[in-house]
Amino acid sequence: MFKGSLVALITTMTPDGKLDERAFQDLVAWQVAEGTQGLIPVGTTGESPTLSHAEHQRVVEMCVEAAGGRVPVIAGAGSNSTAEAVALAQHAKEAGADAALVVTPYYNKPTQEGLYLHFSTIADAVDLPIIIYNIPPRSVIDMSVETMARLAKHPNIVGVKDATANLTRPLHTRAACGPEFCQLSGEDHTVVSFLAAGGVGCISVTANIAPRLLREMHDAWAEGRLADAMAIQDRLLPVHDAMFCESSPGPVKYAASLLGKGSDYCRPPLAPIAEASRARVRNALSGAGLLN
Repeated sequence: MFKGSLVALITTMTPDGKLDERAFQDLVAWQVAEGTQGLIPVGTTGESPTLSHAEHQRVVEMCVEAAGGRVPVIAGAGSNSTAEAVALAQHAKEAGADAALVVTPYYNKPTQEGLYLHFSTIADAVDLPIIIYNIPPRSVIDMSVETMARLAKHPNIVGVKDATANLTRPLHTRAACGPEFCQLSGEDHTVVSFLAAGGVGCISVTANIAPRLLREMHDAWAEGRLADAMAIQDRLLPVHDAMFCESSPGPVKYAASLLGKGSDYCRPPLAPIAEASRARVRNALSGAGLLN
């Protein structure tokens, strides 16, 4: 259903913190032209926790419009309120998104049964493919393979964005949920290893600034050119490191600004990244041939 190089889009903003609609749609158009195979607006990389509901909805609508049906749009619809997540998923469907990405509820620390109820409630309420976003470092909780297997039985729950960085996880998920369950990495450093363990793609932060290279890496993997895939992974390793030298999306928004893709503004409580981090990002982009 979804595969290859997908991007966790940043939400471009003006230097005074308003949505930069032109820059955002230009970014989407560039991603499509560079070969990105799926667009994820207003995920956590898109600063969804600090967007108003109206802004969140507008970003989804702009993404669908700019994509023009050329690649799938998987709209962020996560919240630590189940009712709010249902409303966001309903809007995603109304806006024309192809699927919704729903993060495990942060702060609440639900039990595994609570996670099951959260996701099954959303899937029951909205007839739209749902991808579970499991990111324990940020949400504190880790959805177990057993809970995911229960949820995979629901016809609207079609896959997972796995940001555990645990490379045994996709093996167990494949065994429990079946080979048709769409496993997408959410962790740029381990993509090739994740693909080898049963994954079919990656929802990437680095794809915001290196979309063509990452598409080429996924194509190389799919065509059995493993040495080529590994060479691109090695080339981008310092970039991946730099993108997470401070809390994301601070570094990637700064990197995007260097490429003329909007300002580096992040809404508080995120702060502008430090000068040492800026130098690290610039050096990483230059070293990978992304910045002249």
